[in-house]
Amino acid sequence: MSAEAKGKIVNRQQLRQRVADWRGAGDSITLANGCFDLLHVGHVRYLRSAKELGGRLIVAINSDESVRALKGEGRPLMPAEERAEILAALADVDAIVVFPEPDVRELIREIRPDVQAKGTDYTAATVPERDVVVECGGRVEIVGDPKNHSASEIIRTRLGPRPR
Repeated sequence: MSAEAKGKIVNRQQLRQRVADWRGAGDSITLANGCFDLLHVGHVRYLRSAKELGGRLIVAINSDESVRALKGEGRPLMPAEERAEILAALADVDAIVVFPEPDVRELIREIRPDVQAKGTDYTAATVPERDVVVECGGRVEIVGDPKNHSASEIIRTRLGPRPR
């Protein structure tokens, strides 16, 4: 892994400091989150659109345990460290943090992003963390292309059933 990519992967304490530094430099903060279990073109378009909102893009990825709880046994396909490394290689991404909670509400409270970017499988009204984003003074933006890419669907149709 390149030093640049490695430097993008941070823990929560490091992320809080980085956010403070970025804000001190006048940057806005956008948060995107997801499992990113099998990186596909929909993810790339989502993150590129999130970055186009301006400022710094933080990507929060679900921990392995969190992905398993959300997606079921046999998931994630790759451990969090590898998912983070792949995302760190993307130029649009400024920082990556792994979170163990079932959603990003606590992380939103910690870093108070200006924008939470969610994919087109949501509407502004259906974003689960919308209440906390607004409470923290931010806004929700729906970004990316239409939701016709899905890691679950790719696994089901192209990779077949997972061995148990």
